[in-house]
Amino acid sequence: MQRVQKILAERGLGSRRQIEAWIKAGEVSINGETAVLGSKASNSDTIKVRGRTVPSVKAEEQVILYNKPEGQICTRHDPEGRPTVFSSLPKLAKQRWVAVGRLDINSSGLIIFTTDGELANKLMHPSANLQRVYAVRVLGNVTTATLEKIQRGVTLDDGTKAKFNNVKLVRKSGANSWYHVTLTQGRYREVRRIWSAVGIQVSRLIRISYGDFVLPKDLAPGKYIAIDYAEASRIGCSNKRK
Repeated sequence: MQRVQKILAERGLGSRRQIEAWIKAGEVSINGETAVLGSKASNSDTIKVRGRTVPSVKAEEQVILYNKPEGQICTRHDPEGRPTVFSSLPKLAKQRWVAVGRLDINSSGLIIFTTDGELANKLMHPSANLQRVYAVRVLGNVTTATLEKIQRGVTLDDGTKAKFNNVKLVRKSGANSWYHVTLTQGRYREVRRIWSAVGIQVSRLIRISYGDFVLPKDLAPGKYIAIDYAEASRIGCSNKRK
């Protein structure tokens, strides 16, 4: 017997956090009885989510690397009709894609998608301490003092503290400069907000790696590449910092 949220996550229905929200809303049942947090089930039980029976046989898990273009959003459905990342992914019959590491509409680059909710949860959990690296083009003069400040820590617009673990100048072109910045958090628009806190405007932002997962240089925007699930699981475990 296992907790129902663990079973559903293993079957690719979503992350544990998503599934726990469904349970709290009364949308999950076990053998006709509404599940609660802590409910357990076995493979022989009939589990339903929003009235639909969950397949009892676990499908083969999948992992893909996706190069998100600017202009796409990271939700499944948008009331404004804007394009979403999920519309570009391969269709699934009995599983669902879970995104690891969202990006805002104006940002591009690497997003990991997997059908394994448990793997997604491990990669996103703060305890994994996985570094994200972004290529950032900024406008204006970035002084040594500014670079030191964003590595010591700045106060964001909501009063929280944030910093880059590392900042590296890649190249300069006129008034623009490209930097590679590293952080281990994934708060909303955090990279842009850190630069903004020191008066620097970001004109482009591309995520180039997430832990040991690296955006392939030949992967065009809007395209994806499948990677071996066993290898992805190994990478996801091995890149946890000690």
